[in-house]
Amino acid sequence: MQTISILERLIAFPTLSRTPNLPLLDYVAELLLGVGARIDWVRHESGERANLFATIGPEGVPGVMLSGHTDVVPVEGQDWTVDPFAMTRRDGRLYGRGTADMKGFVASAVAAALSASRRHLRTPLHLALSYDEEIGCIGVRDLVDILAKAPVKPLMCIVGEPTELKVATGHKGKGFYRATCKGREGHTALAPRAMNALHLAADFSRAVRDLQAEVAETGAKDDDYDIPYTTLHVGRIAGGLSPNIVPNHAEVDFEIRYLAAADPEALIGRLKADADRIVSQTGDRDAAISIETTRGYPGLDTAPGAGVVDFVRSLTGENATIKVAFGTEGGLFSEAAGIPTVICGPGSMNQGHRPDEFVSEEQLARCDAMLGALIDRLEAGL
Repeated sequence: MQTISILERLIAFPTLSRTPNLPLLDYVAELLLGVGARIDWVRHESGERANLFATIGPEGVPGVMLSGHTDVVPVEGQDWTVDPFAMTRRDGRLYGRGTADMKGFVASAVAAALSASRRHLRTPLHLALSYDEEIGCIGVRDLVDILAKAPVKPLMCIVGEPTELKVATGHKGKGFYRATCKGREGHTALAPRAMNALHLAADFSRAVRDLQAEVAETGAKDDDYDIPYTTLHVGRIAGGLSPNIVPNHAEVDFEIRYLAAADPEALIGRLKADADRIVSQTGDRDAAISIETTRGYPGLDTAPGAGVVDFVRSLTGENATIKVAFGTEGGLFSEAAGIPTVICGPGSMNQGHRPDEFVSEEQLARCDAMLGALIDRLEAGL
């Protein structure tokens, strides 16, 4: 099975986020150039990472884009029983970092492109491979900007994140934020005369939790999600040098995963008001809390009756649609580039980011069948 042999090669490239992915892309490019694909590179300024955009089929005609990221999450601290960067085939499962998230789909998409090169396509097939998705969909943004301005952009996009080949029409957007708390240092023997920045951080974290409770009770709901409301979560608090020094600086890193119907800026506005209230209650002129957005990505909210949904359902044979809890690059393709997008790929995110990550051979075979049906449609001109 060609997909499995390609996947074995892809897993062997340890393409952790923020590390080079060019060796992997060079391998893919060599395969695709060998069958006449047209390839464009969109490189990171370091020259060590890149997006690859490949096309099989006629020029100047909008096609169907298959999108996948090449980076994977770290394996340190995880109890793997197999080598994470060497594929292990056992009992119908293929083990290795990225098998589910999401080199399994990338391998199937590359195999599909090789197969498509032997057909007379009337509608082209595009393959978009990106970097640094796992740390906030960072790498793909330059490619999205190019596609948004292109005179001919793809008709639609299938992001191959693991959905067990169900057609997913949406996911929440995500914002990453940092609250910086400023106090005044002092000797702990005279602590009441100082201004403890960690106390400000604790009070601000309490405000985040209170707002989360309010949103869960009265905010917008979407029952297609396991957690049907917008969530706010504090993930890191840092500050202080020594137990005998009152700290003058602390940071609170938090996130908001928001529904399409929610307004994250309004929530940040509420938290800024809470921060001002916390500072005011101290009565200390040195106290301050500022909030900044560090990064984020938009949600995906494709209408269930959209043409891309019907088209991909016709490829999979699945009638129902789902929404997924994890984020993808799909919102950027849809919102920033105006490309109708769904998520549909092999495997389950239940296996992603875990030790002994795997995708089943059955799921890969179904993905190959889906993409085979896509090629048939591209040859017929959709």
